Amino acid sequence: MKQILVIHNGEGGETSNYSFMGQALLVRRAGCGGNAERARALIQTNDGQVDAIALEGMPVTLELGGARRPHELGATLPPVAERTPVVDGSGLRAGLERWGVILADRAQPGIFAQKHVLMVPGLNHNGLAQALGRRAADLRYADPIVYFNLPAVPLVGSRGTLDQASGPTLDQLKDAAFDRLQPLPGSPPEPRDASAFAWADVLAGDIGVIRRHAPADLKHKTIVAEWATDEDLADLRERGVNILITMMPALDGRGELGRWSAATIEAIMVALRPDPTAPLSEDTYLDLMANLDWTPAVRYLQPGEAGINRFAFVIHPLSIKFIHNDKRFRWTKALPDGLVESFSARIPPFYLSRITGGVSPTTGQRIEGHLISLGATPRQMMNHGERFTYDKLNQAARIAERKGARIMGLGAFTSVVGDAGITVAHEADIAITSGNSLTVAATLEAAKQAVIKMGATDLTQGKVMIIGATGSIGAVCSRLLAQAIYDVVLVSIEPERLIELKRTIQEETPGATVAIATRADDYLGECDLIVTATSAFGQRIVDITKCKPGTVICDVARPPDISKEEAALRPDVLVIESGEVLIPGDIDFGYDIGLPPKTAYACLAETALLAMEGRFEDYTLGRNITMERVKEIYRLFKKHQFQIAGLRSHDEYVTDEMVAEKRVLADQLRADPALFARVQSESAAKLATIPVSSKGVKAGRNRGALPWVGAVAAAGAAGALLLRRRK
Repeated sequence: MKQILVIHNGEGGETSNYSFMGQALLVRRAGCGGNAERARALIQTNDGQVDAIALEGMPVTLELGGARRPHELGATLPPVAERTPVVDGSGLRAGLERWGVILADRAQPGIFAQKHVLMVPGLNHNGLAQALGRRAADLRYADPIVYFNLPAVPLVGSRGTLDQASGPTLDQLKDAAFDRLQPLPGSPPEPRDASAFAWADVLAGDIGVIRRHAPADLKHKTIVAEWATDEDLADLRERGVNILITMMPALDGRGELGRWSAATIEAIMVALRPDPTAPLSEDTYLDLMANLDWTPAVRYLQPGEAGINRFAFVIHPLSIKFIHNDKRFRWTKALPDGLVESFSARIPPFYLSRITGGVSPTTGQRIEGHLISLGATPRQMMNHGERFTYDKLNQAARIAERKGARIMGLGAFTSVVGDAGITVAHEADIAITSGNSLTVAATLEAAKQAVIKMGATDLTQGKVMIIGATGSIGAVCSRLLAQAIYDVVLVSIEPERLIELKRTIQEETPGATVAIATRADDYLGECDLIVTATSAFGQRIVDITKCKPGTVICDVARPPDISKEEAALRPDVLVIESGEVLIPGDIDFGYDIGLPPKTAYACLAETALLAMEGRFEDYTLGRNITMERVKEIYRLFKKHQFQIAGLRSHDEYVTDEMVAEKRVLADQLRADPALFARVQSESAAKLATIPVSSKGVKAGRNRGALPWVGAVAAAGAAGALLLRRRK
């Protein structure tokens, strides 16, 4: 049995037996009260009687950044022993900390990503600072606050500043008392500046220093320390800390809380080395560490925080009116719209709200979301070019990572600009989806429900038109609808792609009748179901007066292709929005997204669904949405008991009474051709008085209008969210 003596700064001691790396250990702790003479006496008494001695909280050397100094008292302790190695943890602390950060990040991907890290302290934690610095958005040092009670203003932030400050700092600390370098928990003689602690998401360093000098309120913080005790856990939990991570291996089981300092672990490694005469070099420690089977302990301290999968979703204003309508920006109404719209586009992405309460009834998996907004309208995105939006989305991805999200959904026109998410996914360190797969599935489900409500008994006998058929959403809708209805009309302003899509459908669905056209008018009177999947501005997408009685129009775009005024011209026609989704659980968006409570747009719901399933991967990207992905996301939709919300038309629920009235009118028009002709004539005359528009943009005012590349606005129904009033 190997015997280890741990000399620590406190008082009292204890003896415990462990089995570590296949070896029996007896670990005895003895306190010296921070007194170097008592420490020397303990070393002398145990020299040759134990296999290794650890100096806990009594560093032999001090290291900060690139500077290194011997500690005047600590350096005198190892030479006291003539036969037993005496170590202070510096031999393997940096290596284990770097390794530990890698393992913790693998176990909890993104746990350090884009966080603000404060080293408390950075002294003798170079490995931890280096590893966290590679993952964090910003890393700073609290050493001036901790050791010299300086205000947060001169905080060491950059590597150059650290290099300048580290030498003088160590010169001031090289003869400091042990209990000043690594104090025990308690209250400092004078409180420290709390602003740096408030800035940080992660406090990393020594548990005693953190407990002593950090403010009482540490809500939502992550603590990274060498080790911690049950008493430490209780204190951190009471102060609101969310996560505690211990960097040193546990002696009582893989993944258990690390309760032992780097000095103790180093002493154990020294005692267990195969050749007791081997020099204590970096290579020796690396060889010993290679045999470790361990993972840092990650403990969620607050109820309900463990096991939550997090996602983010990006929205933006679809037009200048959403900026004007926000109470914070009502003053912009006095300024030229072009100036306001241009300025808003340049605002960095900003955080809106937290989405809470989502839980799968099937698996119990809980989710949490974060809404992030850009300031640019679709017109500004197109005017500035693709790179402009890519950069904004990369910034949003970093915000999402800092919030702990592992997948981010692209709402509204962010999912159509450029290559529809492919570049963003390549450049971001977080998974990306446009949400369009579930948008397709929800649209088709809503359309199916609407057609049945309007009296269809055999869907295969109808005829369907898809406007914007060559776009990302339109194309896959066309292919899936052809498999269900067999008689389809594809409408797009891209003739070559129409031909290609027709051939694809005929190969996939032999026997399907496929007509193609660049204008919808000639076929409107034949179709039972019309799906509009465009992102066109300033155009009349559907002349509703030409529709046959009882037609169902599923308007996927947001804002809609068909205005409320146009829909009112034909009360026998049912115009519905694309399928909105009910996310299971007590959902609270924390923000008015323009839908009834607990109801989400399908693109947002896809991102939430992927988080619930734990599918943190790039999912729906580019313009080629595959039918396999649509079918898979619908299976997951059913698995986790998501539901299609009630049918809606122009922000109002479609009731059974409304549908019944439409069916009666449709039956009357079918039975009386003369009446139908008169209704068409009268409605056409009224339509002529309504300005030509789509997406709320009138003809002649559609600068930067987009081709019909797919119902991105759809994917982005959520774009209408921006600048509504926060709850």
